[in-house]
Parts: sequence; structure tokens; C-alpha cells
Amino acid sequence: MYVLMAVIFVVGYLCIALEHPLKLDKAASALLTAAMTWAVLVLGANEILPTLALGSNDPADSSAIVVSALRHHLGEIAEILFFLLGAMTIVELIDAHGGFKVITDRITTRRRVSLLWIIGLLTFFLSAVLDNLTTTIVMVSLLRKLVRGRPERWLYVGIVIIAANAGGAWSPIGDVTTTMLWIGGQITAQQVVVELFLPSLVCLLVPLAILSLRLKGEAPRPRLRAHVAEGGHATTDRERNAVLAMGIGALLFVPVFKTVTGLPPYMGILFGLGVLWVATEIMHRDKKPELKHPLSVIGVLHRVDTPSILFFLGILLAVSSLATAGHLGQIAVALRDGLGNIFAINYAIGLLSAVVDNVPLVAGAMKMYPTVTDGMLASATTDTEWLSQFVTDGRFWQFLAFCAGTGGSSLIIGSAAGVAAMGMERIGFFWYIKRVSLLAFLGYTAGAAVYFLMYI
Repeated sequence: MYVLMAVIFVVGYLCIALEHPLKLDKAASALLTAAMTWAVLVLGANEILPTLALGSNDPADSSAIVVSALRHHLGEIAEILFFLLGAMTIVELIDAHGGFKVITDRITTRRRVSLLWIIGLLTFFLSAVLDNLTTTIVMVSLLRKLVRGRPERWLYVGIVIIAANAGGAWSPIGDVTTTMLWIGGQITAQQVVVELFLPSLVCLLVPLAILSLRLKGEAPRPRLRAHVAEGGHATTDRERNAVLAMGIGALLFVPVFKTVTGLPPYMGILFGLGVLWVATEIMHRDKKPELKHPLSVIGVLHRVDTPSILFFLGILLAVSSLATAGHLGQIAVALRDGLGNIFAINYAIGLLSAVVDNVPLVAGAMKMYPTVTDGMLASATTDTEWLSQFVTDGRFWQFLAFCAGTGGSSLIIGSAAGVAAMGMERIGFFWYIKRVSLLAFLGYTAGAAVYFLMYI
């Protein structure tokens, strides 16, 4: 049963990685993998758990342990899912009102190099406030209004992918993996911003500097069309500005809410969503139903990426089953024995995330390496230097946030941002390898080197 769980997970993961050739949505594969691994675990609990000294030989006792562990993990996962659901809804509400037009209309340059830097830095900072997937979608849509022709746009889109992943790595709400670590208590909002900002910025600046030497002249620009909200209903400047300000404010308020109240981040995002919901209902209360509905929270909920939410649920549950059975603990020991230090382990995880989705990688690391408390560290008699890397805001967790967030840029399929851009612009896999992968790898390595030099 122990081996069967690993086999099911590997097969399920291959189905996720081969989503497009198989024409099978990765959310379906993740949900099936989660259900099957937990089913095998509970059916084989009497065999697996006693060998790990977690239970007795009584099948009823072992099954009860598995069910209790499932409920515990589901509670942790629910915090992440509710946070993502709230954040996605807020972003979709801003987009429905044309709020991002406030930003995009201010870009007037046609010079290729200037446009490259504006797009890169705007994506970098916007991703820290929103998330890398949403930012990529917004910026690719923007590039269609700024640059004519796909071949001309593709290098800019490549920079968007690198910048979105780099920008999300240093913000607690900028990337789902960083959000997972923040909600899980491995990092704090203030420290991840302070200590990862410079490495993440270098991760972007290196590709920007190299590309600046190659781009010359002006980019061809298409005609711009006036924005209308979903359904063809125009929004006023006042409405766009108000919703943009309230939406960004709601997202930025989450760390403040957590610090002041001590409540989990998902409570802060739900509070912000509630405020925005009430405000937009009041804002559009005098409009006809057919005009009001597309601009309401209820109207934009269908635009939220629900399959991604279900994917996160499935893959996190599947990883949790391996953690409960003890698979991840064995991998953690093997990594320590094989690579020896946290910098090598995390650098390897970052490169692996270019091939394997970073969500399960980070989820696995969170289960493989428990967060060490001050009390645990004080009572330890051996390996205190190793354990000190795993305290809250320890070097392992911070570097993991950077590596898992930025390493995936090396391949277009290595991040949600890359996959979204690939679908929107039909960028070829091998074109990306030829033109962008080396740039992304050099930026990732440079950022990792900066972090290493800062804290060795």
C-alpha cells in the first residue's frame, strides 16, 4: 500500500504535466489523485501507520488517525483556497469595471527599449499586489493594445512571464506558493518583502539589461479602442478609479488586518471582498439589472478561475496524504544527505519547478520540513544549526519562496504565468527555449546568488 500510494501520485502527476497532450484538465487529474491516495492510505492504514509509529495494530484506531489527519490538512488547505477565491474575485471585479485602464492608458512610448523596461517594471510591481497569473493576463492584454503582431510581442511577453514570477516571489500575496508559506506561518509579510525584494529585482534586471542590447527602433502600435465593461456596458472614469482604489486597497489591507487582529489572511481578504461588494452594490443601485449585473460581485463570480481552485485543492490534498504516510519525510532526509545545505536544496527545487508545478513542490517542502519553533530549537541538543534554518522567516523558507517562485520562468510550462501567456499568444515551446529560457535562467541564478551573498 505504501508503494501503491507513491505510484498513484506519480501517475497522477504525469497526467497533470501532460495536460495538453492528453486533453485532460489538470484539475480532474488532481482531484482523482487526491481521492485515490487518501483511499489507499485509509484502506492500508493498519499496514502503513504502525511502521511509522503513528498508530496501533487495531484497524479502527489506524483509520481514525487517517481521518483525523485528513480533517487537519483540509483545514489548512481551506485557508489557502478561501484566500485565493477572495483575491481572484476582487481582481475580476476591478477588471469588469475597466480599472486597469487607468494604468495602461498612461503608456505612450513606442521605443522598444523604453517599452521593454516599462512593461517589465510595471509587471514586477503589479504582480506583487495582484498575483502573477492575473498580472500576466492583464499585461498580455495590454501588450495587444501597445504592440502589433505576435512575433513582435513575444519577447515582451517573455519578459512579462519573468517579471510576473519575480514580482510575486517577494510579496505574500503575489504568488500562490508565497501565499501558502505566509498562511502556513513559514514566512511573515514584512520579512519576505524586505529580504527577497533585491534578489527578485535582480532576477528581472539581468534579462532586461541583456535584451536592451538587442532591441532597437520603435514597436509598431495598433489602434486603440475605448474600453467597455463586460457585456458592452461602459463604466465612467469615477467608477473605474473608485473600484481600482478600493480593490488594490483591499489586497494591501490583508497583511495589516492579520497583524492587527491576529486572524488568518483569508479573513482579511473576505473582509475586503465584503466591503467592495457593498460599495459596488451601492454604486450601481440605480442602474437597470442588465447593466448592473455584469458589474456586481455576483456577475463576475463566473469569471473566477474555479478549475484552478479545484486543482489546488486536489494537489494539496494529494501531497498531504504523502506527508501523513511518511513519504515526504524520507525525501527530506535524502535531500539533506545528498545535497547537504539549504541553498543547494532550494536551488534544485527552483530548477525542478520549471518542469514540475511549483504548488506541489512547495506543498511537499512544507510537509517535509516542519516549521521549527523557538522552544523546539532551544530544547534541541543536536543539529541546532540545521534546525535554525527552518524557524519562521528562516533562510530555508525565504529562499524556497524565491526559488519556487522564479525558477519556473526557465520554461514556458514551468509556471501558471507562462502557461497563461502560452495559451493567449500561442507561443511555441521551443521558440521560448531558444529566445527566453536562457534569459530567465540567468536572471534566476543571479537572484539566487544575490540572496546567497546577502546571507552566507
